[in-house]
Amino acid sequence: IINAPKNTTTTHRINIKKMKLHTLPPSANSHGCIAVVKHLKAEDKVEIINAYGKTRTPEFLAINPCHTCPTLEINDDVAVWESNAIMRHLATTLEGGEDLYPKDPIMRAKIDMVLDWRQTSLYKNIPDIAYCVFGMPVSHEAAKKNMKELLDEHFPILLDVYLKDTPFVYSDKPTIADLGIAPVLTFIKVRSKFWDAVPDKVKEYHSRVLEAFPGAKENFDMLDGMATGY
Repeated sequence: IINAPKNTTTTHRINIKKMKLHTLPPSANSHGCIAVVKHLKAEDKVEIINAYGKTRTPEFLAINPCHTCPTLEINDDVAVWESNAIMRHLATTLEGGEDLYPKDPIMRAKIDMVLDWRQTSLYKNIPDIAYCVFGMPVSHEAAKKNMKELLDEHFPILLDVYLKDTPFVYSDKPTIADLGIAPVLTFIKVRSKFWDAVPDKVKEYHSRVLEAFPGAKENFDMLDGMATGY
């Protein structure tokens, strides 16, 4: 709680002011955060801002010296970045957020574990596969190795562990763990032969998650169009 009056009963769901979510609309890293806001119908509490071309400006650097998106301005003095941290904060402070980030401590631990896996194991294989779509230099040899790692190691973990008994990660309904994973998979479409090699069950999971968040469809489609049109 920020600047809560003394002797006043408050909860962490009290909003001091409207938050600002700075995003890059076609970016998979922004998509989960956008989807959370849209799914919870919280546009009256969180303003979604297009930060394209602004992340290196002095004004933005004063908010986030790492110049990354998404970035969430919680108030005039506090901002957080990194998509998983933002999704956790939104889900714990916005009404209905427990639907996406259940309060049960064991379920939260599993979601946190998978989000860490997404950052440390899954996503590190994406840049050389797909960042050419942003005009960035990539290594085609590294891309092949990355795709092999996804096929040999990470997709089996996704299917045989996280999705073993449920349609979503450890759950019968989608959570922020799924929003961390599924939008990223769209990047693989930059290389059509790589996407052809993705297991059908992974593709079905990808579609299932995106379809569960129609509010972010415009953003999902933006990246899909960039990837398939490259």
